Amino acid sequence: MPLRQLILQALAAQLAAQSGALPAGNTAVQARGRERQRRVWYIPAKNLTVGRFGVETGPRSYATSTMTERFDCYYCRDNLHGKKYVKKDEKHVCTKCFDKLCANTCAECRRPIGADAKELNHKNRHWHEDCFRCAKCYKPLANEPFSARDDGKIMCGKCGSCEDGNRCQACYKVVMPGTQNVEYKKKVWHEECFTCFECKQPIRSQSFLNKGDDIYCGPCHEKKFAKKCFHCKQPITSGGISYQDQPWHSECFVCRTCRKSLAGTRFTSHEEHVYCVDCYKTSVAKQCNGCKNPITGFGHGTNVVNYEGHSWHEYCFNCKKCSLSLANKRFVINGENIYCPDCAKKL
Repeated sequence: MPLRQLILQALAAQLAAQSGALPAGNTAVQARGRERQRRVWYIPAKNLTVGRFGVETGPRSYATSTMTERFDCYYCRDNLHGKKYVKKDEKHVCTKCFDKLCANTCAECRRPIGADAKELNHKNRHWHEDCFRCAKCYKPLANEPFSARDDGKIMCGKCGSCEDGNRCQACYKVVMPGTQNVEYKKKVWHEECFTCFECKQPIRSQSFLNKGDDIYCGPCHEKKFAKKCFHCKQPITSGGISYQDQPWHSECFVCRTCRKSLAGTRFTSHEEHVYCVDCYKTSVAKQCNGCKNPITGFGHGTNVVNYEGHSWHEYCFNCKKCSLSLANKRFVINGENIYCPDCAKKL
């Protein structure tokens, strides 16, 4: 006799004895007759989503029902006692009906994902665990980082970077995330590809300058493009002074006599050399034959009159006797003095 039937007979006999329905000395046949009239089943009120009936752990609550109430599959009405089932939307479904009617479809193989299979999902799409692979290298991605492309493809991190990553402007290969790279004007290079156009050496952390689309390290740019100082003939890297369309280093633009810097001060030139005002007056400028002061060309003494090796300020070139200005007029020299023609006749 099946074990279940023996247990049910024992339970029925115990209930009958408690209620006094069986007199002392009744046989098992009498107990069996009453057992046909009433049996007691214990059915869990709440079941696990997937499991075998009656094997769940933890606190349980039971409902008492007669033999006529069945625990059946919602679709095929097959009895689920002792069978594996799935709870779907508060409905109990056998695994066969679940696979046929309720299972999600795998986005890769287009087959149902059965109750016994491990299911992975992402953005309302579902996969078998074995089908969740990189679309390019087919690497399993169940426990790996991945990226979902707009076209629906799933890719591992490496393949996704190769498809969507920035490409080096020199070698046109993908610049992988986390690698050393250089970004300039919204473009990217591998660190070893970001080289000087002239010497071809990687620039790395050095300063650089561009000429059009070409990149140069500091020394090469100076050598190739920088202006050269008119005095020392070396490149001018910053600052500088322009005089008579010629570039100078600030430290090179000094008085030839006292070596004082002339940047931002008054100066004059003589025979391709520059002088401060004081040095020009004392060592270079001619003396006025009239006032004996140096003719510097600054201020009031800008215009000069030269005659036979002698020089005058224009305002000093006057008749010695009547003080008439003789600039641009006829005059007579007598010794170191000049006279107008009228005064010269009276000498």
